[in-house]
Formats: sequence, structure tokens, C-alpha cells
Amino acid sequence: MDVPLLNLQAQYASLREELRTAIDEVFDLQQFVLGANGRALEEAIAGYSNTKHAIGCASGSDALLLALMALDLEPGDEVITTPFTFFATGGAIARLGARPVFVDIDATTYNIDVAQIPSVIKSRTRAIMPVHLYGQCADMNPLLEISKHSSIPLIEDAAQAIGAEDRGRRAGSMGLVGALSFYPTKNLGGAGDGGMLITNDNRLAERLRRLRTHGGATEYEHSEVGINSRLDELQAAVLRVKFSYLDGWSKLRSQKATLYTRLLEEANLDFLVSPPFVRVDGRHIFHQYVIRVPEVRDRLAQHLKLKGVGTKVYYPIPLHLQQCFHYLGYKEGSFPEAERAARETLALPVYPELTHEQQHYVVDAIKSFQP
Repeated sequence: MDVPLLNLQAQYASLREELRTAIDEVFDLQQFVLGANGRALEEAIAGYSNTKHAIGCASGSDALLLALMALDLEPGDEVITTPFTFFATGGAIARLGARPVFVDIDATTYNIDVAQIPSVIKSRTRAIMPVHLYGQCADMNPLLEISKHSSIPLIEDAAQAIGAEDRGRRAGSMGLVGALSFYPTKNLGGAGDGGMLITNDNRLAERLRRLRTHGGATEYEHSEVGINSRLDELQAAVLRVKFSYLDGWSKLRSQKATLYTRLLEEANLDFLVSPPFVRVDGRHIFHQYVIRVPEVRDRLAQHLKLKGVGTKVYYPIPLHLQQCFHYLGYKEGSFPEAERAARETLALPVYPELTHEQQHYVVDAIKSFQP
């Protein structure tokens, strides 16, 4: 049986007519940038995220960059974040001349270990950037306390977590600003790159709208230097169609995750793999279903590949060990939990169109592996 890691073709088949109609309408209007679709999507995402404002931009990476630009970072300023994340998290910090300061992760959730943050706060710490990895929120209450007592703002990297919750609060709504991604593989994915910033701060929202359009209040009046990062109308039209299905898709992902965990437990595979830990006080949207496989992760991945099962490692090289961050002075052993996760984690196929038969096949394929 063929079980791909992700099947966007199946999603498209179910939405084909709706998507084509929405795209045709954009071409009929011939308004491709900052139009009605973008505004309607911003309003929908703000409501969904329980924030006052949503500001569309060209990518999730740009959303992080714009959020940091709005803090007026200067060379030498520091931003605390996790080394176990997609490159854009650290890249946005370095792009502005600031210094990424990494903190190890919690071994169970793979999110930033909040208890370690106070020890790295310094006079030049300008922001803390937790990442809600794989669709599960970081533990936000202690983060909010740290932010309050230190007067250091939180920027939530919620690129993988639209609709995820921490104690009933939506991802991206709890800090100063949250960053979302609409990359095609995300739970809400477009037909290309796209991103959005969400915030409850009126003045910040106004500034972010300027920064995404070259820093201009109007087309030819510029109070500061920004960038060109706008969510185009074609992407917004596609995302508006898909948005109406998002909660249903997230519920299906959760059901798939529950079935995987039950099947793995019933198969008595705890000697080989550990299913993901799910916080009882949150809502996990399962952007990824990630198992931990000590010692033999790569061999299991190869075995599953031969069985027709798609898998992927998120992320094989932590940021502190990336060549471009060598100048930060970290080395192997600096963050042992992040490094262990990089060696042991493996994502299994999880998406709304995944069938029960396919899931049983995936677990049977794991059971047939000889360590």
C-alpha cells in the first residue's frame, strides 16, 4: 500500500470546483494585491484567533521578520528562542542583525523549556519567541509571567499551530504578536507562500500594515523603511475557500492521531517507539504526528519507505549546529534535548484524507520492523 506523508492532491480533488471558481473571480476582477479577498481573510483569521487584528503578508517567514522589525531591533540585541524549529525562526532574528539566544526544549512536548529562559535574559534581550511546534502550544502561562515581570514582549511563532489552544486561548493571541504560515503543507495551506500576523495591539497593527508595504502610509508617503510583503489576492481567495473547512480538518487530524496512538499502544510497541505527548490543558491540531524512536530512527524510516510509507524528520539539524550560526559559539552538547530530538523524532503521515486502512497499514509496517 502507498501511504504518502501528505496528500494535497486528495484535498484539491474535493475542493476543485470551489477553488477554480474563486480563482476565476480574482482574474475577472483583475485586482491581485490588497483587495477584498485579503481583507475578508484577515477579518476571518482575526475572529478565529480571537484577536483584534490580522495583517496578511507574503509568507510565515516574513511574518516573523515583520514582527521583529516592529520592535526596532538593533545589531547586538538578543532574542530568546528554541533551536529545535524550522530555520525561519532563527533566520528572521539574524536577518536584522540581532543575536539568536537559544534555550533547550522540553523532552515531552519538544517546545521551549520555559524554566531555562530566566537564566539567559540579559540587558539586551528584546524579545522571547516561543514556537508552537507540530501544532501544540508552548506552555504560555509561565512565559506570560516572565514577559510581564521582565517587560520583554513575546512573539509567538504559530506557523504550525493555527487553531491550537493553551488553556482555551488561541495560538498567536497571547503574546504581543503571533505569526502564522499558509505554506501549502500547513493545516490551512495556500497555493504558494503566504502568511499573517495577529495582534490585539492597535498601534502595532497599524505599523505592521505600513511595514509590509515599504513602510508607507500611502503608496508614495513613507515614514520609515519597510519591505514588500503582501498576501496576494489569489492566495487569499484560495485560503478563504479552505478556511471554512479548517476546524473540520483539525478535528479529523486529532481523530487520526488518537487512532495512531491507540494502535501503537495495542501493538505493544513501547519498546521501539513513543507516541506524541499531548497536553491535557490544550488543543493539539496535529500539524504533524511525531513519534520518538531511540537508536534506530533512520533504520525504521528506511524500512517504512520500502513498505511505501512516507515519513520525514523535523528537524535533523538543530539551529545551533547549523553552519551559518557557528559564530554564536554553540557546539554539540549545548542543548542535549534538542539534539536528542533531532536524532530520534519521526513524523508519520497525518492528514484529513488519511484512511483507517492506511493507518492500520502504517502501524503494521512498524510492527514488522526488526530492530
